[in-house]
Amino acid sequence: MRQPSAQPNPSAPPFNAPAARRLRAALGMGPEHVAYGMRASYGMPYITPDLVVAWERGIAFPDNPELTALAGVLWCSPGELIGRPRTLREHRVARQIAPEDVAHALGMDLSGYLRMEESGEWRGNERQSAALAQVLELPLPDFVTVTGRETKLAELLHSAVTTRWQAYVRPVAKIAPLDRAVLEHVLQELHQDYQGHMAATLSWGGGTSGASESGQDFIGRIVENFWTAVENRKR
Repeated sequence: MRQPSAQPNPSAPPFNAPAARRLRAALGMGPEHVAYGMRASYGMPYITPDLVVAWERGIAFPDNPELTALAGVLWCSPGELIGRPRTLREHRVARQIAPEDVAHALGMDLSGYLRMEESGEWRGNERQSAALAQVLELPLPDFVTVTGRETKLAELLHSAVTTRWQAYVRPVAKIAPLDRAVLEHVLQELHQDYQGHMAATLSWGGGTSGASESGQDFIGRIVENFWTAVENRKR
Protein backbone atom coordinates (compact mmCIF):
# COMPACT_ATOMS: atom_id res chain seq x y z
CA MET A 1 0.00 0.00 0.00
CA ARG A 2 1.30 3.41 -0.95
CA GLN A 3 2.12 5.73 1.94
CA PRO A 4 0.94 9.35 1.53
CA SER A 5 3.68 11.94 1.31
CA ALA A 6 3.96 14.50 4.10
CA GLN A 7 6.29 16.60 1.93
CA PRO A 8 5.61 18.26 -1.42
CA ASN A 9 6.80 16.12 -4.32
CA PRO A 10 9.60 18.08 -6.04
CA SER A 11 8.49 16.67 -9.40
CA ALA A 12 4.90 17.85 -8.94
CA PRO A 13 3.47 21.37 -9.23
CA PRO A 14 2.40 23.15 -6.02
CA PHE A 15 -0.96 21.92 -4.70
CA ASN A 16 -3.71 24.46 -3.98
CA ALA A 17 -5.29 22.94 -0.87
CA PRO A 18 -7.90 25.70 -0.31
CA ALA A 19 -9.10 25.28 -3.90
CA ALA A 20 -9.57 21.52 -3.41
CA ARG A 21 -11.59 22.10 -0.25
CA ARG A 22 -13.68 24.84 -1.90
CA LEU A 23 -14.45 22.77 -5.01
CA ARG A 24 -15.47 19.75 -2.93
CA ALA A 25 -17.79 21.84 -0.76
CA ALA A 26 -19.35 23.46 -3.85
CA LEU A 27 -20.30 20.00 -5.11
CA GLY A 28 -21.84 19.10 -1.76
CA MET A 29 -19.40 16.21 -1.35
CA GLY A 30 -17.72 14.98 1.79
CA PRO A 31 -14.14 13.67 1.96
CA GLU A 32 -15.58 10.14 1.96
CA HIS A 33 -17.24 10.76 -1.41
CA VAL A 34 -14.00 12.04 -2.91
CA ALA A 35 -12.06 9.07 -1.56
CA TYR A 36 -14.65 6.61 -2.90
CA GLY A 37 -14.58 8.23 -6.34
CA MET A 38 -10.80 7.99 -6.54
CA ARG A 39 -10.86 4.37 -5.44
CA ALA A 40 -13.72 3.29 -7.71
CA SER A 41 -13.00 5.29 -10.84
CA TYR A 42 -9.22 5.64 -10.77
CA GLY A 43 -8.01 2.41 -9.18
CA MET A 44 -6.44 3.98 -6.11
CA PRO A 45 -7.48 1.63 -3.27
CA TYR A 46 -5.33 3.38 -0.68
CA ILE A 47 -7.21 6.70 -0.87
CA THR A 48 -9.10 7.30 2.38
CA PRO A 49 -11.23 10.19 3.64
CA ASP A 50 -8.45 10.99 6.11
CA LEU A 51 -5.97 11.34 3.25
CA VAL A 52 -8.32 13.69 1.39
CA VAL A 53 -8.63 15.81 4.54
CA ALA A 54 -4.83 15.80 4.93
CA TRP A 55 -4.47 17.14 1.38
CA GLU A 56 -7.02 19.86 2.04
CA ARG A 57 -5.19 20.90 5.21
CA GLY A 58 -1.78 20.95 3.55
CA ILE A 59 -0.53 18.11 5.78
CA ALA A 60 0.06 15.74 2.84
CA PHE A 61 0.43 16.34 -0.89
CA PRO A 62 -0.95 14.46 -3.91
CA ASP A 63 1.44 13.32 -6.62
CA ASN A 64 0.69 13.89 -10.30
CA PRO A 65 -1.58 10.83 -10.87
CA GLU A 66 -3.46 11.60 -7.65
CA LEU A 67 -3.87 15.23 -8.67
CA THR A 68 -5.33 14.17 -12.02
CA ALA A 69 -7.72 11.72 -10.34
CA LEU A 70 -8.76 14.27 -7.74
CA ALA A 71 -9.55 16.77 -10.49
CA GLY A 72 -11.67 14.15 -12.22
CA VAL A 73 -13.70 13.47 -9.09
CA LEU A 74 -14.14 17.19 -8.43
CA TRP A 75 -15.16 17.89 -12.05
CA CYS A 76 -12.44 20.44 -12.59
CA SER A 77 -9.21 20.74 -14.56
CA PRO A 78 -5.93 19.79 -12.85
CA GLY A 79 -4.86 23.40 -13.32
CA GLU A 80 -7.57 24.53 -10.89
CA LEU A 81 -5.85 22.48 -8.16
CA ILE A 82 -2.39 23.89 -8.81
CA GLY A 83 -1.21 26.75 -6.64
CA ARG A 84 0.78 29.73 -7.84
CA PRO A 85 4.45 28.76 -8.20
CA ARG A 86 6.77 30.55 -5.79
CA THR A 87 10.12 28.80 -5.96
CA LEU A 88 12.50 28.29 -8.85
CA ARG A 89 11.72 24.56 -8.90
CA GLU A 90 7.95 25.13 -8.85
CA HIS A 91 8.14 27.54 -11.79
CA ARG A 92 10.22 25.03 -13.77
CA VAL A 93 7.90 22.11 -12.97
CA ALA A 94 4.79 24.17 -13.76
CA ARG A 95 6.19 24.79 -17.25
CA GLN A 96 7.23 21.15 -17.64
CA ILE A 97 10.83 22.00 -18.47
CA ALA A 98 13.62 19.57 -17.61
CA PRO A 99 16.34 20.89 -15.30
CA GLU A 100 18.91 19.95 -17.96
CA ASP A 101 17.25 22.34 -20.42
CA VAL A 102 17.22 25.21 -17.94
CA ALA A 103 20.85 24.63 -17.00
CA HIS A 104 21.84 24.58 -20.69
CA ALA A 105 19.97 27.82 -21.39
CA LEU A 106 21.75 29.48 -18.47
CA GLY A 107 25.18 28.15 -19.42
CA MET A 108 25.48 26.33 -16.07
CA ASP A 109 26.43 22.79 -15.20
CA LEU A 110 23.44 20.73 -14.10
CA SER A 111 24.68 20.03 -10.58
CA GLY A 112 25.23 23.74 -9.93
CA TYR A 113 21.76 24.61 -11.14
CA LEU A 114 20.12 21.86 -9.06
CA ARG A 115 21.94 23.08 -5.96
CA MET A 116 20.31 26.47 -6.42
CA GLU A 117 16.90 24.83 -6.78
CA GLU A 118 17.43 22.82 -3.61
CA SER A 119 18.78 25.71 -1.54
CA GLY A 120 16.31 28.26 -2.88
CA GLU A 121 19.18 30.73 -3.34
CA TRP A 122 19.69 32.18 -6.80
CA ARG A 123 23.37 32.93 -7.50
CA GLY A 124 23.35 33.61 -11.20
CA ASN A 125 24.84 36.71 -12.78
CA GLU A 126 22.84 39.32 -14.71
CA ARG A 127 23.09 37.46 -18.02
CA GLN A 128 21.97 34.22 -16.42
CA SER A 129 19.16 36.03 -14.61
CA ALA A 130 17.89 37.43 -17.90
CA ALA A 131 18.10 33.96 -19.49
CA LEU A 132 16.21 32.47 -16.54
CA ALA A 133 13.38 34.97 -16.93
CA GLN A 134 13.17 34.13 -20.63
CA VAL A 135 13.30 30.33 -20.42
CA LEU A 136 10.77 30.13 -17.57
CA GLU A 137 8.65 32.99 -18.97
CA LEU A 138 8.74 34.73 -15.61
CA PRO A 139 6.68 37.89 -15.11
CA LEU A 140 8.69 40.56 -13.32
CA PRO A 141 7.11 39.98 -9.86
CA ASP A 142 7.90 36.26 -10.07
CA PHE A 143 11.40 36.98 -11.34
CA VAL A 144 12.09 39.20 -8.32
CA THR A 145 10.79 36.50 -5.96
CA VAL A 146 12.64 33.60 -7.58
CA THR A 147 15.96 35.44 -7.63
CA GLY A 148 15.67 36.23 -3.91
CA ARG A 149 15.29 39.99 -4.33
CA GLU A 150 11.84 40.42 -2.78
CA THR A 151 13.18 41.07 0.74
CA LYS A 152 15.51 43.79 -0.53
CA LEU A 153 12.68 45.28 -2.58
CA ALA A 154 10.47 45.41 0.53
CA GLU A 155 13.23 47.21 2.46
CA LEU A 156 13.66 49.83 -0.28
CA LEU A 157 9.93 50.38 -0.63
CA HIS A 158 9.60 50.77 3.15
CA SER A 159 12.21 53.52 3.07
CA ALA A 160 10.65 55.12 -0.02
CA VAL A 161 7.22 55.54 1.55
CA THR A 162 8.48 56.66 4.95
CA THR A 163 11.13 59.14 3.77
CA ARG A 164 11.81 60.81 0.40
CA TRP A 165 10.59 58.51 -2.37
CA GLN A 166 12.69 60.32 -5.02
CA ALA A 167 15.90 58.93 -3.53
CA TYR A 168 14.77 55.34 -4.15
CA VAL A 169 13.86 55.43 -7.83
CA ARG A 170 17.25 54.16 -9.00
CA PRO A 171 17.77 51.53 -6.24
CA VAL A 172 14.30 50.09 -6.86
CA ALA A 173 14.90 50.14 -10.62
CA LYS A 174 17.97 47.94 -10.18
CA ILE A 175 15.79 45.24 -8.64
CA ALA A 176 12.62 45.83 -10.66
CA PRO A 177 13.64 47.28 -14.06
CA LEU A 178 10.57 49.31 -14.97
CA ASP A 179 10.03 52.37 -17.12
CA ARG A 180 11.30 55.33 -15.08
CA ALA A 181 8.10 57.34 -15.50
CA VAL A 182 6.01 54.38 -14.30
CA LEU A 183 8.31 53.78 -11.35
CA GLU A 184 8.32 57.43 -10.28
CA HIS A 185 4.54 57.61 -10.42
CA VAL A 186 4.15 54.36 -8.43
CA LEU A 187 6.60 55.36 -5.70
CA GLN A 188 4.97 58.78 -5.36
CA GLU A 189 1.53 57.15 -5.17
CA LEU A 190 2.66 54.66 -2.50
CA HIS A 191 4.28 57.45 -0.51
CA GLN A 192 1.08 59.49 -0.59
CA ASP A 193 -1.04 56.46 0.33
CA TYR A 194 1.15 55.64 3.30
CA GLN A 195 1.17 59.21 4.55
CA GLY A 196 -2.60 59.23 4.16
CA HIS A 197 -2.90 56.13 6.34
CA MET A 198 -0.74 57.72 9.00
CA ALA A 199 -2.65 61.02 8.95
CA ALA A 200 -6.20 59.64 8.79
CA THR A 201 -6.80 59.12 12.48
CA LEU A 202 -4.94 62.27 13.53
CA SER A 203 -7.33 64.36 11.45
CA TRP A 204 -10.14 63.15 13.70
CA GLY A 205 -8.23 63.83 16.88
CA GLY A 206 -8.23 60.15 17.74
CA GLY A 207 -4.55 59.80 18.53
CA THR A 208 -1.96 57.75 16.70
CA SER A 209 -2.99 54.18 17.50
CA GLY A 210 -5.42 53.62 14.65
CA ALA A 211 -3.24 55.40 12.13
CA SER A 212 -0.23 53.43 13.28
CA GLU A 213 -2.02 50.10 12.81
CA SER A 214 -3.26 51.16 9.38
CA GLY A 215 0.24 52.25 8.39
CA GLN A 216 1.77 49.01 9.65
CA ASP A 217 -0.71 46.97 7.64
CA PHE A 218 0.17 49.01 4.54
CA ILE A 219 3.88 48.39 5.14
CA GLY A 220 3.27 44.69 5.72
CA ARG A 221 1.78 44.44 2.24
CA ILE A 222 4.17 46.91 0.63
CA VAL A 223 5.46 44.57 -2.11
CA GLU A 224 1.93 43.48 -3.00
CA ASN A 225 0.83 47.12 -3.04
CA PHE A 226 3.78 47.99 -5.26
CA TRP A 227 2.99 45.39 -7.93
CA THR A 228 -0.71 46.27 -7.85
CA ALA A 229 0.14 49.93 -8.42
CA VAL A 230 2.48 48.98 -11.27
CA GLU A 231 -0.26 46.95 -13.00
CA ASN A 232 -2.79 49.74 -12.55
CA ARG A 233 -0.36 52.24 -14.04
CA LYS A 234 0.27 50.07 -17.11
CA ARG A 235 -3.42 49.76 -17.96
